[in-house]
Amino acid sequence: MKPWLHLVFFPCVFLIWHTEAEFFTSIGQMTDLIYAEKDLVQSLKEYIRAEENKLSQIKSWAEKMDILTSKSASDPEGYLAHPVNAYKLVKRLNTDWLELENLVLQDTTNGFIANLTIQRQFFPTEEDETGAAKALMRLQDTYKLDPETLSRGNLPGTKYRSSLTVGDCFGMGKTAYNDGDYYHTVLWMEQALKQHDEGEDTTVSKVEILDYLSYAVFQFGDLHRAMELTRRLISLDSTHERAGSNLRYFEKLLEKERKEKEKEKSINNSVTTTEAMVQSGAYERPLDYLPERDIYEALCRGEGVKMTPRRQKRLFCRYHDGNRNPHLLIAPFKEEDEWDSPHIVRYYDVMSDEEIEKIKHLAKPRLARATVRDPKTGVLTVASYRVSKSSWLEEDDDPVVAKVNQRMQQITGLTVKTAELLQVANYGMGGQYEPHFDFSRRPFDSTLKSEGNRLATFLNYMSDVEAGGATVFPDFGAAIWPKKGTAVFWYNLFRSGEGDYRTRHAACPVLVGCKWVSNKWFHERGNEFLRPCGRTEVD
Repeated sequence: MKPWLHLVFFPCVFLIWHTEAEFFTSIGQMTDLIYAEKDLVQSLKEYIRAEENKLSQIKSWAEKMDILTSKSASDPEGYLAHPVNAYKLVKRLNTDWLELENLVLQDTTNGFIANLTIQRQFFPTEEDETGAAKALMRLQDTYKLDPETLSRGNLPGTKYRSSLTVGDCFGMGKTAYNDGDYYHTVLWMEQALKQHDEGEDTTVSKVEILDYLSYAVFQFGDLHRAMELTRRLISLDSTHERAGSNLRYFEKLLEKERKEKEKEKSINNSVTTTEAMVQSGAYERPLDYLPERDIYEALCRGEGVKMTPRRQKRLFCRYHDGNRNPHLLIAPFKEEDEWDSPHIVRYYDVMSDEEIEKIKHLAKPRLARATVRDPKTGVLTVASYRVSKSSWLEEDDDPVVAKVNQRMQQITGLTVKTAELLQVANYGMGGQYEPHFDFSRRPFDSTLKSEGNRLATFLNYMSDVEAGGATVFPDFGAAIWPKKGTAVFWYNLFRSGEGDYRTRHAACPVLVGCKWVSNKWFHERGNEFLRPCGRTEVD
């Protein structure tokens, strides 16, 4: 039986969430929450003013009655000898104090509570909070940020400073713990403990932090440190039953380990060590499903880009007229080579600021969680490796959509008649799309028979991104950074129709900023003579 199965007592909080909101997948839609919160603050201030007015009336009454009762209590009979005073005493106790009681019982919360109830329908869900926490962890891993950097908000290109409290760090650690992610549990519980030790005011106790931290450390096989943390917990709360049980269990494991070492020594007459002890705090990030994870994340950080001087000499800038397209002869586009093979180019001033804002305005109400096709079933589904929201715009939606489509056709020389609709995407917290192919490799895609495969990708950058958010190609080590108003273009297929597997690419997590893009996928059908076959399979 595995050791952890013996540990009956450990912190356990399992969360159940819904799938409706998913605010964290789109920064564009999260802006609505800012205005909702501002409205709630106004409602709360109105409630406070009402409460202050109510208390002011009560205070005024109390002060008046204090003066009156001091006078009457000093000579009760003399005071009541005056018939008006006697009448007013009876009236006060029968009527005035009842009015005061009604004032005290008056509920001024109705307006605020009603507004809060309405707004709560549109609040982020448990899934949003979990997704947001995982997004911070994703940024932490991709850009090699330690918890201290994130907690203090020391990020490049930020306009506003913000920091995480002990409670926030503790919440991050709990999210990781509930997901079975002990690597991030340790990192964030250590940060919470560090800030707690520094004297930060918080409602989270050290006992709670140590409870999670000691168990997470144990999961890495670091028995000595797990015992050290558990002893510290017990020194703060000697009645903590789970900690006491865990400590006894740890001691048994260490004793068992000591006896096994002695047995080995007596057999081999030499000291042999068991599994190497992990140095305190130096726990390695577990491997995951993505084989090129290290290369992909390095490119996102701007490291490992294979742009050699020799390759650089083969890249040029030029004016592009779409093979003498009549519409571009007078006003050609500026074209810049981003990569030589496969050939990737960037076009400048493809979309104006006005066009970009119009496209965003059209897309925002329709944004929905971006999906991927399940490789086994062919069904579209959401996935953790694609964190964004997207919508699809038709030419009938607005003349600007038709105008942008026509412009892409003129630049590429390919027809948009068989192309997909204009897809607009907005990336959320740590928004990304891990390495993938744009072309299809699956026989069940119905569009392959009617429209052919995705021949080419035209990607419009509709915003600048302060940090992160690059488009990277792990296979050949290229990184292309977003520039508002520009677009990049590449072919996904060789002229033979075979997929160019070098074009596997990714959208890096957005570290700071709000990333908007739109893209057009051109298909094979209708472009047979616009991009004819080559002489070989890889032309």
